[in-house]
Amino acid sequence: INDFSYLHTNCFELSIYVGCDKYPHESELPEEWENNRESLIVFMEQVHRGIKGIVKDVHGKGIPNAIISVEGVNHDVRTGK
Repeated sequence: INDFSYLHTNCFELSIYVGCDKYPHESELPEEWENNRESLIVFMEQVHRGIKGIVKDVHGKGIPNAIISVEGVNHDVRTGK
């Protein structure tokens, strides 16, 4: 479902599993955090990569539902309303 949302709604959803136990006991959480803290922080920093901005017309007004094509990427992205 994550791929569908990204391709058809521009919503990037993410599921991360850091262990085999979906619901670890509360006492195990500090160790799980320490085991994964650095990699999760580095991953969150990646939000600043890529191209972002507002698509505007010649008068500076935002263009709703503009189609953006990027060479080398096999799907277009549409701006929000």
